[in-house]
Parts: sequence; C-alpha cells; structure tokens
Amino acid sequence: MLTKKKKLSRKEIKEDKLVSTYYKAYGFFEENRSRVLMGGGILIAIIALVYFYINNRLEDNRIAGTQLARIMQIYDQGSYLEAIEGRSGTNVAGLKKIVEDYGSTENGEFAKIYLANSYCFLGRSEEALQYYEDYSGGNKVFEATALAGQAGIYESKNDYEKAANFYLKASRVSSDNVLNPEYMLKAGINFMYAGNNEEAKDLFEEIKQDYNTSTAFREVDKYLAQIE
Repeated sequence: MLTKKKKLSRKEIKEDKLVSTYYKAYGFFEENRSRVLMGGGILIAIIALVYFYINNRLEDNRIAGTQLARIMQIYDQGSYLEAIEGRSGTNVAGLKKIVEDYGSTENGEFAKIYLANSYCFLGRSEEALQYYEDYSGGNKVFEATALAGQAGIYESKNDYEKAANFYLKASRVSSDNVLNPEYMLKAGINFMYAGNNEEAKDLFEEIKQDYNTSTAFREVDKYLAQIE
C-alpha cells in the first residue's frame, strides 16, 4: 500500500540543500584537488608578491625622502648645479640621482620638480621641460607647479598661446592653491600678447571678482586698460 509522501518543512529543505551543496563541493574538491591546491598556491604567491611590492615601494619612498631632505639644504642656498649633481664622496645624492633611482615614488616625483627648477634657474630649459612634463605625482600643488614651469619655458620662447594655456591649466588644478590668481594673471597676459584679448579680459575680470585680496588683483587694472 502506498503511503502519502511526507511534506518537508522549510528547515528540512534548507538542511537538505546544505548537505547536497556540501557533498557537491567536496566531490569537486576531490576530483580537482591538484588544481585547487595549485590555484591556492598561486594566490598565496600573488598576495606575497603584492605585499613585498608595497613594502618595497614604501621603503624606497622613505629613502627618497631622506635623500631629498639632505639635498634641499643645497637647493635652498641657490647652488643649483650642486643640487643637481650632489656631493661626490658623501651621502648627499643629487636630485638627478634621486629621480633616476626613486622617480616612481611620491618623494621621487617631488624631486623631479626641484630638478626641473634647478635646470630652469641655470637656463637649461629643455632639460627643465623634460622633468616638468614627466611629473605624475599626486600632490596638486606640485602638479600646478609642473604646468606653470612648462608655461614659463614656452613664455621665454615667445610661444604666448601655449604659455597662456599651461598657466590656465595650472590655475585650474585645485581651487585651494593660493597661487591661482598669479597663474591666471600670467595666463591673461600671455593671451593678450598672443592677440587673444577676449580670453585675457575674461581672466582679468575673474581675478577682480574672485581674488580681490591677491597681489594679482592690484595689477590687473593696468592690463585691462591696455585691452580696452
């Protein structure tokens, strides 16, 4: 005689699925044991490599920071050639060496800006331009400095349109940069020299409206007068 099939409760269904899933997973593991273990080993190796890479980067950044602090004393004295080359026979590495060894670290990126500045002060504009262009650090002030440095070089070559656009880019990197009105003023002046008076006027008016406590504000009227 057939008996009525018992209806499973939700709990029993859940337990039954859990048991089924367990045995399926166990069966898969047994069938693919070597591949699973190999995959786990690869994952562990990748994690170890990432850990090593991060720690190595941190150590490189620390070393670059220490070396940068040493050479900055020479840079601040205006000894730019020595700042570039460093002091032979001492632990004072030059900016060029710091960039070569640690240029991909954040402190190495800072060193690029000081290296570019040093070349610029020595009149070696092409070498300066190379390092300004190469800056890719995360510091917004240094990013703006790199753009303004490029602008200054193009300005010295009388490439006023290009200089203006780089100064303008520098002023737009971060709203918190206290040099923004100065960058905007220089952008406006270069637009004016390039014959783009409309763009220049817009920038001068923006300075008058938004930066009335800046040094640029005190100079902007004389340039507006030249346009009008």
